[in-house]
Amino acid sequence: MTGAEGRQPIVVGIDPDPAKRLALAWAADEADRRHLPLRLVHAQGTPTGGYRSGEVRPSWEEWNRALHGLGDQALKEAVGFVESRHPALEVSAQLVEGEPAWALGEEARDAALVVVGSWHLSRRRGMFTSASVVLPLTAHAPCPVAVVPEPEHVAQQPTYLVVGVDGSPHSAAAVDVAFEEAALRGALLRALYVWHPPLLGALDEEAALSECRRVLAETVAGRTARYPDVELHHEVVRGHPVQVLTGAAEHALGLVVGTRGHGGFTGMLLGSVSQGVLHHAHCPVILVPA
Repeated sequence: MTGAEGRQPIVVGIDPDPAKRLALAWAADEADRRHLPLRLVHAQGTPTGGYRSGEVRPSWEEWNRALHGLGDQALKEAVGFVESRHPALEVSAQLVEGEPAWALGEEARDAALVVVGSWHLSRRRGMFTSASVVLPLTAHAPCPVAVVPEPEHVAQQPTYLVVGVDGSPHSAAAVDVAFEEAALRGALLRALYVWHPPLLGALDEEAALSECRRVLAETVAGRTARYPDVELHHEVVRGHPVQVLTGAAEHALGLVVGTRGHGGFTGMLLGSVSQGVLHHAHCPVILVPA
């Protein structure tokens, strides 16, 4: 749903735990930088287990009423948090029924960006259980998705962002987003093409690296004229893409990658690199569809 004047909102998924506010703060700051409305969404799913054998369970009406009350309270507190942080920001809130990944996916259809929080995605159950929000959302959302980890990440000075490039349409879209983010934040940008040598070795490694440099130069070409204030550093690095990108972004404001690149496998919800950086990056990760 678009905001006032037809502007696409930034959508953020609300965690009912008031201690988990980093994704909300990140989304509010981003909306303020972009002069876009912020839409807070809290999704309440279906009843879960956890009752002891023989314990009387509440009726559906009682459960639904209680859940609505908790959801309304979570949204009220989240709106108050945003308004105290950015008093002039246009904020709306919506309580929806359904699984969070589905609800946020629906909101993503008309959003400029969707923001979700994450606790330690490197742990297996944080990514691959049916309750996971991040994996299905980032795999199917038509707009970029920002995954903001807990606990808070500290960036070094001067501030910078990292973007992965591999010549795919998804990485080209990621470069566009990365330049825009760097311009909005007054940060420099590191564009990296990571060349992973084949298992049997390249017939001509120097020729392969030369081709990588050509693709990288062509991908970033034209963006510097559009964003003249963004200081760009670009290089080809030899190694594993996930390790190199997450290492380079260790102290970055964020890491930007395409949702699928040349390194993915057919049938995977996300490309192998985008899944890998979600597991290992300590900074916010922005995943960009083509």
